[in-house]
Amino acid sequence: MEKMNDSPLISVNELSAQGDGSILRVCDCRFLLSQADAGRAQYLASHIPGASYVDLEADLSGPVDSRTGRHPLPEVSVFRKTLGHLGLTPDIPVVVYDDGGCAMAARFWWMLRWMGHRDVKVLDGGVAAWQAAGFAMASGNETYQSAIYEGPADDDLWVSVETVESIVGQGSGLIVDAREASRFKGWQEPLDLVAGHIPSALNRPFIQNMREGKFKSTGELRQAFEALIKAQLPRDVIHSCGSGVTACHNLLAMEHAGLPGSRLFVGSWSEWITDQRREVVIEPNDS
Repeated sequence: MEKMNDSPLISVNELSAQGDGSILRVCDCRFLLSQADAGRAQYLASHIPGASYVDLEADLSGPVDSRTGRHPLPEVSVFRKTLGHLGLTPDIPVVVYDDGGCAMAARFWWMLRWMGHRDVKVLDGGVAAWQAAGFAMASGNETYQSAIYEGPADDDLWVSVETVESIVGQGSGLIVDAREASRFKGWQEPLDLVAGHIPSALNRPFIQNMREGKFKSTGELRQAFEALIKAQLPRDVIHSCGSGVTACHNLLAMEHAGLPGSRLFVGSWSEWITDQRREVVIEPNDS
């Protein structure tokens, strides 16, 4: 087995080079918000050999109520059991992938980091890049012997809505919103009941981290994020989106760019709007 690089990303060639004797585990995170069972169906039909399936809503989210966003974190004890059912322990290297956009994979990457799992990487380009390279695919369900996943969660990696309220009120810290510009500006909202964005937030659509289906270079991403956050330290950057999924993409991109330490607002926009007293910004649309 070849030693993996220190980046949070891994290429399809690097993954292929790990070989059949590797203890590394691969997880398929494909998911469509518009069709919740589509990702599992895609996995069963065709996936990277050895991959287990991980579902955004069943495995990577907790119960939704009137005060949460659309994809809140599960209880730590519940998530530990999920990881154990996947046969994972904190010392097993993990590679996560999705269809290629890397948003769902970034969410699982971040959640594993939240659990203290350090040896986890996102497959750059996802299953699309794997297939384009001509590597083998498998079908059907793949499982591993259950394990006991132990270790404390690092709750310093995320912030609550109360913390975001404080940032907005005091002007301390920087909120970066990963949604597309039209949603951020409040010109359209296909998923949530209220359109707009959190006051003082800046927009960095997560798709801007990619070029031709893969992440941009470390240098290019670093230049872009340094221009965005200016004098702010990465630690003071809070990532938001619609429900705490694509925000992880920007967080991953910053880490790939050598700017680690930013944090996630898990509830994101869909939690912010659960309280009508919170201010909402809609930008003028002159078109």
